[in-house]
Amino acid sequence: MDLAVVVPKPDSEARIADLEAEGVYDDARKVREHDAEHVELPVTERPIETGFERVVEQENPELRAPGLDDLLRERGWREAERDRAPSSWAVVGTVILADFTDCPRPGKVGDALLDLHSEADTVLARGGIDGEHREPDVSVVAGEGDTETVHTEHGTKYALDLSRVMFAPGNKAERAHMGQITSEGERVLDMFAGIGYFALPMARTGASVTAVEKNPESFRYLAENAQLNGVSENLDCVLGDCRDVDSEADRVVMGYYDALGGGPVDEVETSEGGPGYLDAALDNLVSGGVLHVHSAVPEAELWERPESRLRAGCERAGRSVEIEARRRVKSHSAGVEHVVLDARIA
Repeated sequence: MDLAVVVPKPDSEARIADLEAEGVYDDARKVREHDAEHVELPVTERPIETGFERVVEQENPELRAPGLDDLLRERGWREAERDRAPSSWAVVGTVILADFTDCPRPGKVGDALLDLHSEADTVLARGGIDGEHREPDVSVVAGEGDTETVHTEHGTKYALDLSRVMFAPGNKAERAHMGQITSEGERVLDMFAGIGYFALPMARTGASVTAVEKNPESFRYLAENAQLNGVSENLDCVLGDCRDVDSEADRVVMGYYDALGGGPVDEVETSEGGPGYLDAALDNLVSGGVLHVHSAVPEAELWERPESRLRAGCERAGRSVEIEARRRVKSHSAGVEHVVLDARIA
């Protein structure tokens, strides 16, 4: 009996991670669309710890194609070597991103990844993200070496150069979510827009979005992507520091995961204890508006730390706050989670 759990599409990546942690995710079968709003995640048995809407039995489930481990085994790689190959990777447009830190013969593994993903033509080794402008450290492992591409998610097109600007594949569900909750005519301020990660899905709904980005390279792609997605008329691209912007907004997105201060990224803090981003967000957000705050938080401090920082900042500004939703986006690093708070601010 092939079981699957039905979950909302925006929650699918987080639910897969939960199912894997619980040890019941069946990676031998493909994820299947259930309806326009839901997907079916294959499981080996009914989950106990992971949330879902219902369990269904699948008829004629579609099996996954052979993976990297199978391909390397066919090519004569020993188990000890295969264990050091990347266990996961992301396909961004025509580029594959993977961690090759401990990988033997990375070029051969890169060739195998290209054989698995016919739509890709370049494989990059992913390093860290450095500097004030969050610049990626990558190197070409296999393929043509073209790092510029166009990536499409849920109809939104992102032009970018993965050697120059950051792109977080694990934020896919959150990018889709922001496009689903924003409405036509709504005034939105995206304080850390990047290449338009959240701004583009929101603008495509008809919202009037002010997108602020201080990295000139990311800003260039932000402006290009506004044209690429046909939203230039309602997406105002601003090059500069988001703390200097004056824009009355019904919704503010703080997509930088250290926007509240005290996180894994060092910032020059104000006397109030944070880098001043929250003060700027509250100055622009109308009473009754919604604030989306991203944060990187150690597991032991969920959800106390981001909520306490948010509440303290609102109290200083004379604003009241109601937390409407809490979401885990992905693992940021060992023992640290990337999370989002949705807060109604009066």
